[in-house]
Amino acid sequence: MTLPEPYDLLPDLCDDHLEQLSICAPLFHDFGGRKTFSGQVVTLRCFEDNSLVRDLVAEEGRGKVLVIDGAGSVRRALLGDQLAEKALANGWEGVVINGAVRDVVTLGAMALGVKALAACPVKTEKRGLGERDVVVTVAGVIIHPGDMLYADPNGVAVSREPLATQN
Repeated sequence: MTLPEPYDLLPDLCDDHLEQLSICAPLFHDFGGRKTFSGQVVTLRCFEDNSLVRDLVAEEGRGKVLVIDGAGSVRRALLGDQLAEKALANGWEGVVINGAVRDVVTLGAMALGVKALAACPVKTEKRGLGERDVVVTVAGVIIHPGDMLYADPNGVAVSREPLATQN
């Protein structure tokens, strides 16, 4: 779903569909240039290794949001400018990371939604470790592959089915 910037998506969704939403704890910061985004979730679990992030952002991502459970580690960045550029080129709507990012000035200039816990200048090791399309728990919310994720400066919310605002 492509929305005009700025757009307060979550307040409207909460007004219309609160019982169908799971709201993430307010832990995330906006790092991408696109502040409002939504899409079908693709999940990844990895710890301080972004090898599978590189593989996923190289795939078609139109209408999708990548949710990366990095176990909350902020010691190594799971996304930087090069992988974000690949995600943007392949149409990804956004990336939500339970972990860190780097190259934040460049990320902020990209038309990609990026939410993460923090910034860290250290890159990851490449060991090829991680699990794709698994159920993850991020910011107190259980997220399944195929769920719908909605994000704006108000936060992040997830639903099992697509939702539309009445406005």
